[in-house]
Amino acid sequence: MINVLLAAPPAYWDEYEAPLGRALDAAGLNANLSMDHAPEDVDYIVYAPHKALQDFSPFKRCKAVLSLWAGVEKIVGNQSLTMPLTRMVDPGLKKGMVEFVTGHVLRYHLGMDQHILVQDGVWRHSPPPLAQDRKVTVLGLGELGQTCAEMLVQFGFQVRGWSRSQRQVAGVACFSGSDGLQEALRGAEIVVLLLPDTPNTENLLDAQALAVLAHGAKVINPGRGPLIDDKALLAALDSGQVGHATLDVFRVEPLPAEHPYWAHPNVTVTPHIASETRADTASEVIAENIRRAEAGEPLLFVVDRAAGY
Repeated sequence: MINVLLAAPPAYWDEYEAPLGRALDAAGLNANLSMDHAPEDVDYIVYAPHKALQDFSPFKRCKAVLSLWAGVEKIVGNQSLTMPLTRMVDPGLKKGMVEFVTGHVLRYHLGMDQHILVQDGVWRHSPPPLAQDRKVTVLGLGELGQTCAEMLVQFGFQVRGWSRSQRQVAGVACFSGSDGLQEALRGAEIVVLLLPDTPNTENLLDAQALAVLAHGAKVINPGRGPLIDDKALLAALDSGQVGHATLDVFRVEPLPAEHPYWAHPNVTVTPHIASETRADTASEVIAENIRRAEAGEPLLFVVDRAAGY
């Protein structure tokens, strides 16, 4: 019997009990899923960050901690977590992110806001360029960023991508490192942020980075709030250097009602809805990793502790 502890806020049990149980059965695993296993009996921890479990040292026989979240910034630095840690790469989450990013890139590319929001009787004939003439930069070429970049390539956009280490993505001009960041951003008309939250990515989109964008560029951030220097972005919005921003993630969530983003005419606030981990597909990923561990195979999506993701 494999003892699997669901260590998460109580509401997760109603969401995950049935689909995770089905996925474990389908993987041929004789597993006992519970939120109440004694630490000394636990073989695997399925984890969503919460206050009840911060100390992993009592889980002496635990073989892996399997995060239900794509981001692991709330757990990766925990010194008591010495066993392997995996992050969630959920097919449903990827599909949702592609739909969100593609939708907002097309919204900006086609100038949809001026027709949806400005119905004032003035005939403004200003057809958009073709996608092949629009420069889009994706910051972050991990699972989510690469998948979104590939979809934008299919639409015909001029796509550039940036990552910490060099990547190769078909149809995407790929850059890396500090020098590569400036080149990836230079002249970009639409920028999509899909990087993890690490000390090296905090405030990556600062005043200097915003200054090299095309004047009136659009910013889409469904990645992590700290990627953007908020003061710099507000200044760029006020000056017109950035024409509009769609922001889905923030340093403090829910975004406080008094935050200037809410009232800014050139900001769209969405309440962290770009994409969600789906219990059915996430459960399949968890079950597959447990199957792999039991079979002595490498785990999927292992977190690099040094890199922070």
